[in-house]
Order: sequence, then C-alpha cells, then structure tokens
Amino acid sequence: MATCPQGHASSTDDYCDVCGTQMSAPAPQQPGPSQPQGSRPAESCPICATPRVGQFCEVCGHSFDGGALPAQTPAAGARWEAVTAADRAYYDQVIAQNGPDAAAMAFPPYCPERSFPLIGEQVRIGRSRRGRDLTPEIDLAGPPTDPGVSGLHAVLLATPGGTWMLVDPGSANGTQVNGKPVTVNVPVPVGPGDRIHLGAWTVITIREGTP
Repeated sequence: MATCPQGHASSTDDYCDVCGTQMSAPAPQQPGPSQPQGSRPAESCPICATPRVGQFCEVCGHSFDGGALPAQTPAAGARWEAVTAADRAYYDQVIAQNGPDAAAMAFPPYCPERSFPLIGEQVRIGRSRRGRDLTPEIDLAGPPTDPGVSGLHAVLLATPGGTWMLVDPGSANGTQVNGKPVTVNVPVPVGPGDRIHLGAWTVITIREGTP
C-alpha cells in the first residue's frame, strides 16, 4: 500500500485512489532545524508543482484551501463544453510511430460524439477504472475505450477571467493542443475551437454556445 504526497493510502502507485494526486510528486517538507516546529510546511501546487505563496496558485489558479476561485465560471450568457470524438488522422499518426502497444490499439468502428459541460474550478480528463474511486468529469472509459488514456490524463482549470487552462500532470502517453505537445505541468490556455488530442485516437474540441 503506497502513500500519496497528501498522506492518503493508495492501492495504485501512479495516481492516488483518494484524491488523484500524482504519486511521484514530492512529499511536503517536514519541519527541520531551519524551520521551527509549528510553522507552515513548504507546499507545492498538486496540479502544476508551483510553490505556494497564497491561497491560490499563481500559475494555474488551484485553490489550496479547497474554496472556489473568484469569477471562475464562464461569463454570463456563455456556456463552454468539451466534445469528445475519435480522430482517424491522429490515430494513423500514433500507429505510424510504432510504439510498444501500437498493435493492440484498434480504431473504433463507431464512436459517437459526447458533450461535457465545463463547470466548476477544475474538470479532470481521464479514464475511470474498476476498483478506483477516481471518476474524471470527462470520463473516456467508453465504450469505446481509448487504451492510451491514463486514469488522470489532463485537467482543465478555470481562471478568474472566465477562461480555461489545460495541464497534463504527467500522463503516460502525453497530450497535444492544436497539434503541439503539452509540456508536463505547464498550463496551456485553451478556448473555443481548440482541439486536444490524447490517447490513441481521442480528440476533444472546446466549444462555446448559449445555454
């Protein structure tokens, strides 16, 4: 039984079953000679690993105290959504790279579009699995199931200005935005029309419309 950086017992060693934090993230610093007992331990953002200097992360806006970000939902009169589908061209690129699991990744003969509203402070993208408590808001478990999607693959974070940022916390197969690879733990702004590729064939398109 592994212990995540937040102190939860987890039966998996990639992401915590309880809170979804990456298990390889550095553990909080314990008080030492240079840090008197009773003082606040050093803390980093669980999403982008930026050192904490206040209630909200200066890079991605994560709330360390669990509260809501001010004005974090889209502006009144607008509704943002993420629409998932299968992209044959992206699948062909993945197979052409001839990765170790390429032979087991078949393109789905039928994959209907699904729409997920972007609501709240963060929207997790990933794949729920039996025996795990983590259920992403954008659950790509299918059917059909994209085998290249991690349990917690990426996170969409609302900003105080009403826009969204995408963070890949360290997925196994990486993430692309508009064809460009996303650096781990480096937030990337996304908006209507942007296309997020991940896994073996999944594409997520950000759209804006009226409720």
